[in-house]
Amino acid sequence: MAIIGWACKLDLKLISALIERWRAETHKFHLLCGECTIILEDMQLQLGLPVDGSALIGSVQSADWGAIYYDLLGAIPNTIYEGRVGMGWLRDTFPEQGNDSTELEKIQYVRVFILEMIGGYLMLDLSQNLVHLMWLLKLVDFRAAGEFS
Repeated sequence: MAIIGWACKLDLKLISALIERWRAETHKFHLLCGECTIILEDMQLQLGLPVDGSALIGSVQSADWGAIYYDLLGAIPNTIYEGRVGMGWLRDTFPEQGNDSTELEKIQYVRVFILEMIGGYLMLDLSQNLVHLMWLLKLVDFRAAGEFS
């Protein structure tokens, strides 16, 4: 299981320094000692996620996003932005589960937790804080999802 951002103290000065040295055109940090970039192995070490499974590729199109959300999460967001939902809606609608939760509620919560990891850390959309439904569709069968990297 990946534990991202928990009990992690951020050094804001270091983050600011790295942001100033990032060059979008080369996707590298330009430092006094040379260039540096983030590689897949760094993500594996930092996040504890596998990187040797099947890759997620392709696009998803659906006419009824609301029905898919309801089927997989048991709730429909007020606003769906072209197949994307706000991260705030996920946090507000699915609080942490208690010991008396049903098996279905636990499954729905795990899907939301994984969506928050994807939308908040792996496939960011910081301009609008949204996560796409296509990631939810990959969480229908947890055994199959465990094979992805």
